[in-house]
Amino acid sequence: MSKIPADLRFAESHEWARLEADGTVTVGISDHAQEALGDVVFVELTEVGKVFGAGDQAGVVESVKAASDIYSPVAGEVIAVNEDLGASPELLNSEPYSAWIFKIKPANAGDLDKLLDAAGYKSAIGE
Repeated sequence: MSKIPADLRFAESHEWARLEADGTVTVGISDHAQEALGDVVFVELTEVGKVFGAGDQAGVVESVKAASDIYSPVAGEVIAVNEDLGASPELLNSEPYSAWIFKIKPANAGDLDKLLDAAGYKSAIGE
């Protein structure tokens, strides 16, 4: 059973999004996603300054089993990437809700309302 923090919103593609006090959104992958992937061995990070629409492909996570695209759960401009994942991609396995992948300045804060809450995500993954 996956851990699902109540303060996060979730995309059906298994990314989580956390609204920060400054209005930015931090993005990572869910515990369910990292369990399905297995041991993460590489993370292809996007570039700071890149602009995405909600649902646009924003990176790749590779594991010993498969490669999986990461999608931006909200539209906006990337303002930071987690460089630590370059040297330690396994952080996504050990700390899925603190090992963020990128931070984005949302173009429309309402995009978060279109994502699943914790209960909705739990239902979507069959838990």
